[in-house]
Amino acid sequence: MQDAQRITRFKEGAGRDPRDVVFEAAMVSAGTACTMGRNKLEVDVVMRIAVNAGPSVAGGVTRVPFFVRVLDASGNVVQGIDELADYKISPTSPRGMTDETVAVTLPFTEQRDLGAYRIAVGLKPTAQELDYNRRGAAR
Repeated sequence: MQDAQRITRFKEGAGRDPRDVVFEAAMVSAGTACTMGRNKLEVDVVMRIAVNAGPSVAGGVTRVPFFVRVLDASGNVVQGIDELADYKISPTSPRGMTDETVAVTLPFTEQRDLGAYRIAVGLKPTAQELDYNRRGAAR
């Protein structure tokens, strides 16, 4: 999901210049590990997320939202999971990176049924953050 690879979060209010950035987060990589069971495939989806503090970061926990979606052959979401990755970043400790693991189960009657599934992952920007991402990509 191209538009869901990064989030730039600004502090509350009207300002949207570099001084107003609370944090920037990016999905660095994603992968899977699978275990076959009887009529089901257990999939661990692992996403590496990096976060950098901006000039407006405050103390406490910074929460970065992310998602995992399992899609069927028609593109319908058959499983959807929303999570938060927590980081303690500050002006003195401005960087963080974690591997976030989400488990999903894919049921099947025959193994060939598994080819119909797709897994989509990404960060979960707000509508304003998504618009900011898209404007940045157009530059």
